[in-house]
Amino acid sequence: MTHAFLLMGAIFGMLAVAFGAFGAHALKSRLTVELLNSYQTAVQYQFWHALALLAVGLLVLQLSPSRLLQSSGWMFFFGTLLFSGSIYVLTLTNVRQIGFLNIGVLTPVGGLSLMLGWLLLILALWRNQ
Repeated sequence: MTHAFLLMGAIFGMLAVAFGAFGAHALKSRLTVELLNSYQTAVQYQFWHALALLAVGLLVLQLSPSRLLQSSGWMFFFGTLLFSGSIYVLTLTNVRQIGFLNIGVLTPVGGLSLMLGWLLLILALWRNQ
């Protein structure tokens, strides 16, 4: 479990590079400028939070795996899935709803999860001073 955040960060980082290249080469002529900008935002947030997951993983190894620190990593993981994942679905498909779930609602929930991840990381570092 101690290496989980490192693995997740590495996977998200690799996929961010692949999704970025896909967007730059395959989607440039297929998406509107607005949709391409949204897609690129998703890639950027995924990449930054891949790095955040790597940082949390390294901190878990170096410090104690506190509940705050681990919660921060999980918020980064699920927030990235919800934020970037929902934008990928919205920009690449015409799917706006799955059953009763509006896909667009997942984006702000993911964004809040990412912010909560940063807050939890701040608290974990503050407590470890």
